[in-house]
Amino acid sequence: MRVVRVTKAGRERSENPIFVGEVDYQTAVGEESRDLRLSEVSFKRGAVNKPHVHTTDQILVITEGEGLVATDEERHDVSAGDVALIPANTKHWHGARPGKDMTHWSILGNGKTTIVGE
Repeated sequence: MRVVRVTKAGRERSENPIFVGEVDYQTAVGEESRDLRLSEVSFKRGAVNKPHVHTTDQILVITEGEGLVATDEERHDVSAGDVALIPANTKHWHGARPGKDMTHWSILGNGKTTIVGE
């Protein structure tokens, strides 16, 4: 068993090339789990991620701010309390609305993420 306390102080600036803009990130559950990953992602002032796909389903739980979750076919405004399910192998992107901040928890299976459309 493992118990962690997650606070805003645990966020660190991400240098991951999937992000456009300033994004803070922290992992609550990572390599220590065989099946799942749980990460908090905080998008600053309109930051987003590039279009990408995951080989597993992804669940986003929006906890702060105003954001967007989009595919090539649909686009949804999201805010605290919203939950988005993105099926495996669906090209999508998400992040803060222009000029706004947005934080979400990302729940992913142990799979691969690939940036597409660059």
